[in-house]
Amino acid sequence: MSAGRFASMHSPSSPSARRWDGSRASAPQRRSLRIAPVSASRLLRCGQTTSCSQCGNPVEWYPGADDRLVQLHPHELRVARVPESCRWHVSRGIAHPSGDGSNWCRLTHDVLCPARPAPTTAPQLSGLRRSLALRTRRLLDTGVLTPPATPAEGAPPGEAVCRPARPIVQLLFVRYLASRPVDEIQCVAQTRRRTRCTAEILGPSGLHGVWTLAPVTVHHGQLALPSDVMAVYSLSALPYQEQLRWRAQRCRDHAAASTAGDLAVADWEPFDPLRHHAYIHTRLPTHGRRPGGHAPRRV
Repeated sequence: MSAGRFASMHSPSSPSARRWDGSRASAPQRRSLRIAPVSASRLLRCGQTTSCSQCGNPVEWYPGADDRLVQLHPHELRVARVPESCRWHVSRGIAHPSGDGSNWCRLTHDVLCPARPAPTTAPQLSGLRRSLALRTRRLLDTGVLTPPATPAEGAPPGEAVCRPARPIVQLLFVRYLASRPVDEIQCVAQTRRRTRCTAEILGPSGLHGVWTLAPVTVHHGQLALPSDVMAVYSLSALPYQEQLRWRAQRCRDHAAASTAGDLAVADWEPFDPLRHHAYIHTRLPTHGRRPGGHAPRRV
C-alpha cells in the first residue's frame, strides 16, 4: 500500500464535528434555569406545574385575566369534546375563559377532578374523568396520596371548625383564603439543591398574627349571608415588610435572599364571601395549636 493511499485512509487526529448522518457530534452545553433580574415574576415555568391536593392528578397554574390563579388540565383537548362553556385558552401566559378559534382548547381542573361532584353540563368528559379517578385510586392504594381527614365520629358539634383547614387570612388590608392551615403554609422558594424549601412561613422565631372575629362584608346589592362574623387570622399588626413576606409566601431565610426564585405558586386566593361561604367559621379556634399563643379577640 502506498503512503499516499494510507494517508487518505487514515483518520485525522482531531475528531469530526459531525456524525455519519450529518448531525453535530458535540453535545450542547447544559444550562440551568435562571430568572432575569428585570422579570416581573420570580416563578420558574417548571414551578407552575403541580398536583391537585385533593385527587393527586397533575395541574398547571396560570394567572387569569382578573388576577386570580386558575388550575388548568395540563393537556389540550379537541373543541368537539369540550362544551363551549368549559373551554379555556392561554394567550401570552394568561388564561382566558373562552376558545381562541382553533380546534384545540384547555379546560379547568375543577371540571375533571374526581374528588369533586361531576358537572352535569359536560357528560362527554366522563371518560377522561374516569381515567383520572383510576389514577387517584392508584395513588391512594400506594400511599402516595393521603385522603383528606374527616371529622371523627361522635365528635361534639363545632369540633371540625376548631382548626380551619382553609383559614381566612388578612394582610395588607386584603383578605385571602389560604389553601391549608396557617401553621402548615410552606415556603415557595427554591433551594440550592433545586428543590422546594420545606420551611414554614410561621417559623418559631417569626412574628405571629392573632385570631379575631371580624364582620362578614359583602358588596352593595348582594344577598346577605347567614352569619355576621367570621374567624380571621389577622396579620395587620405586623410590620409592613413582614406582611410582604407572608404575601410572597417565603420563610425568613429566603425572604432576605432576593436571588432565590420561586418553585411553586403562592397559595393565596382573594377571599369572596359569596364564593367562599363554605369556609366561613363563626367561632375562634380553641383546640390544637394556636399560632403565637395570642388570645383571640373580637373586632
